[in-house]
Amino acid sequence: MADAREVELAVLRIAHGGVAVAELDGRVVFVADTLPGERVLARITDDRHDRFWRADAVRVLEPSPDRVPHVWAAAAVDRAPEHRAGGAEFGHIAPARQRSLKEEVLRDALGRIGGLSPDAIAALDPHVHAVPGREDGTRSRTRVRLHVDRSGRVGPYAARSKRVVPVEDLPLAVEALERLLPERARGRELDLVAAGGDAFAAGPRDARPPVVEHVGERAFRLEALGFWQVHPAAPEVLSRAVRAAADPALLDPDADNLDLYGGVGLLAAALAGDGDVRVTTVESDAAASAHAAENLRDLPRARAVRARVDAFLADDRRERPGATVLLDPPRSGAGADVVTAISASRPAQIVYVACDPVALARDLGTFAGLGWRPATLEAFDLFPNTHHLEAVARLVPAG
Repeated sequence: MADAREVELAVLRIAHGGVAVAELDGRVVFVADTLPGERVLARITDDRHDRFWRADAVRVLEPSPDRVPHVWAAAAVDRAPEHRAGGAEFGHIAPARQRSLKEEVLRDALGRIGGLSPDAIAALDPHVHAVPGREDGTRSRTRVRLHVDRSGRVGPYAARSKRVVPVEDLPLAVEALERLLPERARGRELDLVAAGGDAFAAGPRDARPPVVEHVGERAFRLEALGFWQVHPAAPEVLSRAVRAAADPALLDPDADNLDLYGGVGLLAAALAGDGDVRVTTVESDAAASAHAAENLRDLPRARAVRARVDAFLADDRRERPGATVLLDPPRSGAGADVVTAISASRPAQIVYVACDPVALARDLGTFAGLGWRPATLEAFDLFPNTHHLEAVARLVPAG
């Protein structure tokens, strides 16, 4: 970067990753902290690439009618970009517009990366649904990871950097976590967690006893710093979405149904229903798998297997006629090997839970090449004020 020059940009559309797209002298510019329809003064931060540059908005010249005061002052555009807190990149956008922009990204990914035709996308008609909680999306995180700089100051990283931004509030976190926010801490990271009716701060090496979360009338035991959905409404929302996505006409309770990347058994329990559905949940983390076995112990037809999903599928190459395969892979997606193995088992339907639209689209494209098509797709705004979303798709054999 030769210099941090500033340019005026007319913002055209949204892109994956929480940035918008503008053009300058025929070159694409990915610009942060703006939204389509605005004209902004932006500072070029990366001009090393021939095809695109990156920039940060530093002043809004012509605001969109969908721009609102940022829900987190520490992340607002009136701060210098290097001092803006990361993790709330859509916080300046009206909630309904946030969801419509996420829909645009999802639809674009399905076509450009997943290879779905415009007619197929139109038939799916995917929407990003609001979920229970505050309309502005604040107080929607029960787990927050903060970082500690060399002087002990605590805060998130600035966007797209490893620079710690000390903050005095955490409006996206539930109130109990904001009250725990320290000015200084030791170590390199600090997790703030609200779980099991308690709230605590812990470093990555701190030992904490397991906690218990409740979803409806069911209790789920998990490690205090283990994986659990961040939004307070997410476990119930996703459980209902999985039950709605699985076609009951194709869900054979006696088939060899699978829950892959199963964690502590949340979605396996959703698939199992009242316990009459046979389901095996597969999880590589030892503690989570042990908790899954305990959490599902009252469901006589459920079992938990500790294994890497790819290894489990490679070792167990049986066909599963009539089965429902549920998977909730990490943000990077399942990948071609896992997708191929699932397809080879010949299930009746596949229910795919995704937290990244590009990874979802990539895997759907792989499934399509193996003879599968998405029959339904719904998305949920479980990460308000960010570009993230959660989606649930059902796939069936094509033709």
